[in-house]
Amino acid sequence: MIITDILKEVFWSLSANKMRSGLTVLGIVIGIASVITMVSIGQGAKTSIEANIEAIGSNLIIITPGAQRGAAVSQGRGSAQTLIADDATAIRSEVQGIKALAPDTSRRYQITAKGKNTNTQVIGTVPEYLTVRNISMDIGSFFNERQIKTSEKVAVLGPSARDDLFGIHANPVGQTIRIGSSDFAIIGITKTKGGSGFSNPDNAVYVPITTVQHFLSGDEFLSSISVAAKDQGSMLAVQQQIETLLLRRHNITDKTQADFSILNQNDIISTASSITGTFTILLSSIAGISLLVGGIGIMNMMLTTVTERTREIGLRKAVGVKKRYINLQFLAEAIMLTVIGGVVGVVLGWLASLAVSRFAGLTTEVALSSVVMAFGVAAAVGIIFGFYPARRAANLSPIEALRYE
Repeated sequence: MIITDILKEVFWSLSANKMRSGLTVLGIVIGIASVITMVSIGQGAKTSIEANIEAIGSNLIIITPGAQRGAAVSQGRGSAQTLIADDATAIRSEVQGIKALAPDTSRRYQITAKGKNTNTQVIGTVPEYLTVRNISMDIGSFFNERQIKTSEKVAVLGPSARDDLFGIHANPVGQTIRIGSSDFAIIGITKTKGGSGFSNPDNAVYVPITTVQHFLSGDEFLSSISVAAKDQGSMLAVQQQIETLLLRRHNITDKTQADFSILNQNDIISTASSITGTFTILLSSIAGISLLVGGIGIMNMMLTTVTERTREIGLRKAVGVKKRYINLQFLAEAIMLTVIGGVVGVVLGWLASLAVSRFAGLTTEVALSSVVMAFGVAAAVGIIFGFYPARRAANLSPIEALRYE
């Protein structure tokens, strides 16, 4: 019965000052909506980055030339020239637990065809590159071992490179493109894989590695060696074997002085998750400031309400209403404001996340945890910022309250 009476009193009190109650709730709404939207952007970014990393290959280990400077994988050759084809051959023959291996040499070139041109990445590699990097053919075929041995001038285009040179969804198989001063016959188009920046496989042009070395780069140095382990459980063992082998081949006794870097897919995902996690915390913390402001607004309103209703409080206490009842009434008003703001804020935050995804092109993901967290914070705001005004109302002296004008 007491709970019913309290709820009726709360409804009456909030309804009596609709404008003030609405403006107070607005602060909570903005705070909750901001937190949910920011967290959804952070979660979406994390999911998108992890999906892109997983898409580059399965159980992937990447060896690149030069000392390790971080967890980023460089697709460009750069100035380091410490890996050669014999290193890839040694890894293939001596390391256990390898499913597939693909050395590659890559560099950006100006490519022309039928009066059109594009500047994109040309990757010289081997047929196993398809397996290692999870790439599938859409039209035609990839080059084979015979074409590798004879350094044949053939090329496979990514779909975006095809669209730039021949038009959207064209079938250019059998036609030629010019890379540098050499003409290459197109033998296939890969399926759309997705990606961004310089590492987008859809923009790449694939040619036999020996062809690149003989006609384009003029050297035998590799940009990277991609290794697919047989399963995820063997990735660490394969990585350790590769490190030991290359240190021995390069006559290096101290691995901190290694002239190569080895990264596995799990390391890259872990680093990316850590970065996006920090990014999400930063965004939600900034948005949380508006919740703090909303909480202060609730406290301000409740203190004003207590002052306005001083005589009413004194009268209630004079007729025997217990201190606990008055305390609960004012605390319930503060919590009700935050609950209403929380519900509206969750809906608004969800709609804002959809709008960001649709119109800003960013991936967003509204997680249940962010909704629960938002409601939890809203409840805490109501209790914390409503406690002092409620306590103040409950502690008013009946005599002094009745004399208040």
